Amino acid sequence: MQVAERSGGERRIGISIEIPDPMASELQNARRAFGDPLADSIPPHITLIGPTAISGEEFQAIDRHIATVCAAVSPFRVHLRGSATFRPVSPVVFIQVVAGISSCEKLEGSLRTGPLAQDTKFNYHPHVTVAHNIEDELLDQAFNKMAFYEAEFEVANVHLYEHGEDDVWRSILRYPLGSALDSGLPVPE
Repeated sequence: MQVAERSGGERRIGISIEIPDPMASELQNARRAFGDPLADSIPPHITLIGPTAISGEEFQAIDRHIATVCAAVSPFRVHLRGSATFRPVSPVVFIQVVAGISSCEKLEGSLRTGPLAQDTKFNYHPHVTVAHNIEDELLDQAFNKMAFYEAEFEVANVHLYEHGEDDVWRSILRYPLGSALDSGLPVPE
């Protein structure tokens, strides 16, 4: 995982879809079993905005932006199925998102505007990492063992995570999806 550098009083944040239990525990235990040293530092998730360094002054605008974007997107279902990899470009094995892709892409594209506008190195590809930056043999084992993994869940919230000084990512805020749609409030374009 590439972590955004921060300086001074900056905070490191990320925005993700949290994987609910029991799937989260299954995926975290699998990542731990494959020997991934980040298994206990990164909760299972689908990234929407990767690690981003922000100043304290930017936080309020970002918080409002996330809330506005999430209010305009209806809850949706995600279906995870089977393993895939980004190798040889990146030493990652992941579980594929096979349904809910367009909703993840819409969220990511809408979030990556305004105060969160930023260039990315790769095109967005929703997924759940189960092994990263470990030996090839262990990546192969993760790929083979997770080939038949399957789970479905409803996405009703998006989470803002903060990367702590102890290198652990923790959810600090939760944003409900569809609140503007449910309340009859105007939906931003």
